[in-house]
Amino acid sequence: MNDTSAPRFLGRRLAAAGIAIGLVAAGVIVTQQALEAASANTPTSTATSGDPGHAPAGTTLAPSEADGVIRDDARPSVFDDHLPAVSKLDPALLEALRRAATDAAGDGVEFEVNGGWRSTALQEKLLTDAVADYGSIEEASRWVAPPTASAHVSGQAVDLGPLTALDWLMQNGAQYGLCQIYANESWHYELRPEAIDDGCPEMYSDASVDPRMTR
Repeated sequence: MNDTSAPRFLGRRLAAAGIAIGLVAAGVIVTQQALEAASANTPTSTATSGDPGHAPAGTTLAPSEADGVIRDDARPSVFDDHLPAVSKLDPALLEALRRAATDAAGDGVEFEVNGGWRSTALQEKLLTDAVADYGSIEEASRWVAPPTASAHVSGQAVDLGPLTALDWLMQNGAQYGLCQIYANESWHYELRPEAIDDGCPEMYSDASVDPRMTR
């Protein structure tokens, strides 16, 4: 597999990763707590038709696996099609992930999906919880995008682990078009096909400065 572009970008990515990996534990814990809160202790709507992201007036929807929730004991791979969080990812992204995961397995590295496709309802819940956790929408926006701009809702982003997988992707992801997008989120990957030839683009410091968030 051609990796001639790696030296040009490894220095930048290693520097960014030094900062980002230092935040992994805190970020993963906060994200996991938000996901757990989204799926527990919330009355579930009895609606059986229509948009699952909307509950009838006077009820609260409890996001579930159908909304992209991944239970903390699941540890799914990129091959687990029974989970909407995986199966509803953009097909091109999923294909690249599976090629990368297959090659990584040959190096003894396993990919785990901590977050993938999400419904509007789940993303809205995560944002609401982040505002409560961080104290302001401005700070929460550094970590959680609004549903209208989230690459998770469109199926174009995946959150991966563990650290061994992130290290492998930092070194090899560009060969598959898989790129870390935010310097503060070493687990968040999206597909950038041009990276196969040109290397991954410069990372945004965090989601709040991503131009997509203002559309």
